[in-house]
Amino acid sequence: MKKIMIASDLHGDADCCRAMLEVYEKSGAEELLLLGDLLYHGPRNDLPAGYRPKEVIAMLSAMKKPPICVRGNCEAEVDQMVLPFPVMAEYARLYVDGLHIYATHGHHASPDNLPKLERGDAFLYGHTHLYEARVNEDGILLLNPGSVSLPKGGNPKTYAMYEDSVFTVYDFEGNALQSARFET
Repeated sequence: MKKIMIASDLHGDADCCRAMLEVYEKSGAEELLLLGDLLYHGPRNDLPAGYRPKEVIAMLSAMKKPPICVRGNCEAEVDQMVLPFPVMAEYARLYVDGLHIYATHGHHASPDNLPKLERGDAFLYGHTHLYEARVNEDGILLLNPGSVSLPKGGNPKTYAMYEDSVFTVYDFEGNALQSARFET
């Protein structure tokens, strides 16, 4: 069984990126899946306290195994020019432990505008900065890891882990906040 760390919405915050990478290293996860908005804070967001995108570039670029990334609404061509791994794909489809996972940022496809998925598939998205882990009425698992740097709705900074067919959202103190089992 594979273990995957899932995070979204770094928005150029070097302190939060460092914290995320420390959790990733200690977790034993085999992959890091980033759901977009890596470097730029975006015109609708306040400037994060740790906004130092050049440091985020250096940290992500130094990873031994590059993360799997999808493009957020704040990514631009220049972001691809400064990062040594792909960041401009609209979505990624992963097949993990016999499970089908569709990962995107969430500004086009979203829980209210799902791509063609089947019962037992998982839809991973960011964008809203609000975490969730649940199975919808159609039997599709919905996971939003929240935001590593700019959480909304009074939520803490969060990320998610996939392990043993379960997606769990955690805060950076290691508290499990919500989880959902991937039903096939």
